[in-house]
Amino acid sequence: MSRVPGWLGRLGAGLTDMSERYNARRAEAERERDDSESRTLADEHVPPPPDYAPDVAARPDPALAVPWGVRVAAEAGWRLLVLAGTVWVLMRVISAVQLVVLSFVIALLITAMLQPTVARLRRHGVPRGPATALTAILGFVVMGLIGWFVTWQVMENIDDLSGQIQDGIDELRNWLLNSPFHVTDKQINEIAKNLREAVGANTDQITSAGLEGVTVVVEALTGILLAVFCTLFLLYDGKRIWQWTLKLVPAAARPGVAGAGPAAWRTLTAYVRGTVIVALIDAIFIGLGIYFLDVPMAVPLAVFIFLGAFIPLVGAVASGALAVVVALVTQGVFTAVMTLVVVLAVQQIEGHILQPFILGRAVRVHPLAVVLSVAAGGMVAGIGGAVVAVPLVAVTNTVVGYLRSYSQKAALRHSVRPRGATAVSAEPTPQTPSE
Repeated sequence: MSRVPGWLGRLGAGLTDMSERYNARRAEAERERDDSESRTLADEHVPPPPDYAPDVAARPDPALAVPWGVRVAAEAGWRLLVLAGTVWVLMRVISAVQLVVLSFVIALLITAMLQPTVARLRRHGVPRGPATALTAILGFVVMGLIGWFVTWQVMENIDDLSGQIQDGIDELRNWLLNSPFHVTDKQINEIAKNLREAVGANTDQITSAGLEGVTVVVEALTGILLAVFCTLFLLYDGKRIWQWTLKLVPAAARPGVAGAGPAAWRTLTAYVRGTVIVALIDAIFIGLGIYFLDVPMAVPLAVFIFLGAFIPLVGAVASGALAVVVALVTQGVFTAVMTLVVVLAVQQIEGHILQPFILGRAVRVHPLAVVLSVAAGGMVAGIGGAVVAVPLVAVTNTVVGYLRSYSQKAALRHSVRPRGATAVSAEPTPQTPSE
């Protein structure tokens, strides 16, 4: 019985050895067969191409065959198309809620004008709620009184103004009859007749314009209410609104945006303050000039000049032209020329002395950018767009400049590496935005 297990073990070992030798021989045979097949394929005779066949050069990679300039233009082109599509969609959204956007932007402008008063009251120990209420009530009362005063002056002087306009038209007619232009009475009557016919033919359009005017008044009142509510909340809780807005920004870009926000707000505040001061100076001096020239409704015209100054370049020209036209039809050519001299003198002083001195370096926008932005804003959103175009461009300029300098400083900080014995680790320690 003791020899049976040994015998079985030797038998199993022999069978295992035979199986291993068989597997090794089979693998060797397969390798020899593969080598013989590869040698057979390599030894096959490939006939050479005929003599008349053209030489076929290796074709380069299509990406390398495109010139470098074309590749750069293509890369920039599709990115510009994406940006243009984004801007188009954004403009469509803004146009759909144009009233809300304009109301909020106007509220920002009013807040930039009133917020320093709230901050001054807070420094004197007044709580935030009463300080906001006092400032808002005072600001809106002043703006309402200005509007009421202009309306009252126009209604009080409209009868006298219409009579003076009629007298001025008669004087202008007599001057044209006696002028070197050889205008006849028949030609003047023909022009007046054409004007009357044009008004009569467009009665329906005038009526529809009046109905549209009612809609405009309703929209204006809605926009005023929205602007008032937005101003109140921005004055009372502007800091927390800004902190909530920062949470919508990606974490990687949050530090830069957090610094660009206060810089943009300083620019907007400086723009509003400077514009108000410059507009007030223009209104006072031009108003005094046309008052001493006996131009009717000097005070309402001065208020229109003040409001027109909030539209750079275009508003000053339009309000000055209105004063000149009123002087022409009421007091004659000489008074109109003198009014034009006063307007041009004050505007020259404004452009070369007041604006550089008052606004300084806080708002640096090229005149070409001002003209283009006012034109684009007027085309997109009318008078409201023209008013908010320049401060929007000024704020955008400040934000872009700040983010550029911030990125350069960040790149410089990351490029500096310790040297010598202090250079322990080659990799900088990552920091979170909160650090």
